[in-house]
Amino acid sequence: STSKRQIRFLQPGAVCAPLHSSAAVMGASVEEFNAAKENLGALKKDPGNEVKLKVYALFKQATQGPCNTSKPSMLDFVNKAKWDAWKSLGPVSQEEARQQYVDLISSLVGTEAPAVAAQPTGSTKGFQTLLVSTEDNITTIRLNRPEKKNAITVEMYNELIEALDLAGKDDSVITVITGSGDYYCSGNDLNNFTKIPEGGVEKLAKESGELLRRYVKVYIDFPKPLIGVINGPAVGVSVTLLGLFDVVYATEKATFHTPFSQLGQSPEGCSSYLFPKIMGAAKASEMLLFNKKLTATQACEVGLVTEVFPESSFQSEVWTRLKAYAKLPRNSLALSKQLIRVVEKEKLHAVNDAEVERLVERWLSDECMQAIMSFFQAKSKL
Repeated sequence: STSKRQIRFLQPGAVCAPLHSSAAVMGASVEEFNAAKENLGALKKDPGNEVKLKVYALFKQATQGPCNTSKPSMLDFVNKAKWDAWKSLGPVSQEEARQQYVDLISSLVGTEAPAVAAQPTGSTKGFQTLLVSTEDNITTIRLNRPEKKNAITVEMYNELIEALDLAGKDDSVITVITGSGDYYCSGNDLNNFTKIPEGGVEKLAKESGELLRRYVKVYIDFPKPLIGVINGPAVGVSVTLLGLFDVVYATEKATFHTPFSQLGQSPEGCSSYLFPKIMGAAKASEMLLFNKKLTATQACEVGLVTEVFPESSFQSEVWTRLKAYAKLPRNSLALSKQLIRVVEKEKLHAVNDAEVERLVERWLSDECMQAIMSFFQAKSKL
């Protein structure tokens, strides 16, 4: 259908690729595996029980193969949880489990490392809320507030604008946006609305609107293929912007939620125009008006997501594919992307302006202020 994902880069027809079995990947070396074990012991932050169970399961699978022990008693909660985690890996090979173990520990170490240290080549700019690196012709921008589910602050908005501007001008072939930790992004940090400047709420709304306008504009004008690697739940503006990405890959555990009416607000990111084009008016209305949360598979079926991967092999499969894309001719990709986008660029800028204007009105409304106050009151009771 020509209404489906017309701006999706190299995705004619926007056919949804189903959740698929793991591709064969080369396993990490024994030296890399042992180094990952040492790095695990050096972590300063507790990664949480869910991650620790995954680490345990991958370690057992890598060293012993598929689960071969009897199921613990239901009352033995700890060992039962460990057994379930190991058993859930099924027939994953020891080589692949070793690679996934190394990838997982690397991602945990990355969330603790300072931003500058995470830039192997081609990047010299350090950020406070992002990890930005350029390697293998791929510039990766990683949202890095995992303790806050990567909620976007004013500082992060400004850093994302700068990082995308730099990525658009560097020598990389593709640019990737992903998140640190369990979440891709939980949307706006609502604490943004509590920092009232001297000019009052009106000034805050106007400044926030201009920041959002600039932020969405950099996605509309981005000159290279832009790929979203959705590593967990996505909320709000991190969802609405996906229509401006060229390819979106998601783990099976990702969800997509746009709870605007709950907060007395309205859509942004050109989603009021692109979502009905991508998924049809009825499905778009369910999301944008009535706050329907989509699973990764549902998002793929309606054309918002390109392909869904099993959580156990998500990182290894996606990055293998991205590295292959990054070997394609850079100028050819960029010029093709721009050819696709130029048809609608003027329209997208107009939609961005209209959405921002409406949002500024909503932010100043009693309905929106009351909804945000209710959010903080409910949060304070937790």
